[in-house]
Amino acid sequence: MSEKRTSVFSNGLIWFGAGVSLAEILTGTYFAPLGFGKAMAAILLGHLIGGLMMFAAGMIGAKERKSAMETVKMSFGERGSLLFAILNVLQLVGWTAIMIYDGALAADGVLHTGIWIWAIIIGVLIIVWILIGITNLGKLNTVAMTALFILSLVLFKVIFFGNGSMPAIVDDGSLTFGAAVELAVAMPLSWLPLISDYTREAEKPFAATFASVVVYSLVSIFMYMIGMGAAIFTGEYDIAQIMLKTGFGIVGLLIIVFSTVTTTFLDAYSAGVSSVSISSKIQEKWAAIVVTVIGTIAAIVYPMDNITNFLYLIGSVFAPMIAVQIADYFMLKKADAQKSAFQWRNLAVWLVGFVIYRLLMQVDTPVGNTLPDMVITVVLCVVVEKIAEAVKSK
Repeated sequence: MSEKRTSVFSNGLIWFGAGVSLAEILTGTYFAPLGFGKAMAAILLGHLIGGLMMFAAGMIGAKERKSAMETVKMSFGERGSLLFAILNVLQLVGWTAIMIYDGALAADGVLHTGIWIWAIIIGVLIIVWILIGITNLGKLNTVAMTALFILSLVLFKVIFFGNGSMPAIVDDGSLTFGAAVELAVAMPLSWLPLISDYTREAEKPFAATFASVVVYSLVSIFMYMIGMGAAIFTGEYDIAQIMLKTGFGIVGLLIIVFSTVTTTFLDAYSAGVSSVSISSKIQEKWAAIVVTVIGTIAAIVYPMDNITNFLYLIGSVFAPMIAVQIADYFMLKKADAQKSAFQWRNLAVWLVGFVIYRLLMQVDTPVGNTLPDMVITVVLCVVVEKIAEAVKSK
């Protein structure tokens, strides 16, 4: 009996949903200081770089029929991969907190009941979603994302084709082009540890991975444009104020709160699933609830109006990780470390790549930090492996 595989269309649909996100709109607002032309160029270049990395990561999982964390074992070893599993859980905890904070801030912007009250309401609703389980939530999630996407289309029309729209913000030099490119790369980069979880089930590995990346990239670019355009033409970075200035009130915000719950549920749930790869004793449902509670508390305690440092941290961890995997799998044709506890050479190359990324953050390049860091890491990985082979053959 043949195993059931997912279609190209269903893979595209999953990543359409991933792109339709409040976090993407809010990240887009950061680009406003560049002005429209430069901001769009940075968004497009960043998504091209990030999309190519997503494609490489997704193809490894699709060809090997392995989940993201299983593909990491191929290059870093059975126990070496635990580092990235832990970092992925921490990333998802961070996203859970950020999404709850954003949703609470948006709701409070209209109803003024206190951000902490909305954070608790959203947190409780996410826990309810987790306790109900993933059954039937797919439809709810689709409805919420469709509603948010329709709202985004209307916002797009109001912002870009409204009567007498004139830029309220022009290039003020506070954001460099390279830093903007890096912000655009960061969002697709955050999906690297997850994409193989879906492409591994694909009926047509190449077509499904390609469709996933293209659909996500196009929707993500559109969401960035909404945020960037809203900030430029309204002069506001606060999503609630943007809504009010463009004529939306409670209806728009309720859609955003609802979509925050359904989208953040996926972050918390994925954190639970990833926790199981750290220890089989962990139950994914309870781990997801713990993540939601931590995220809710963090959303109440810490202001998260600017997540650029968080996005750069994701870049510095996962860009060199996928660079090592690309070199190991596609160039060296090895990626056979899953039977070892640690692949020390690759772990050392990753660490060097991590440090180089952090150093590159002090240098302004037109293509950001990720691309130069990945090129250096790939070359280093190949050179180190060739030296190791030469020493071994003597």
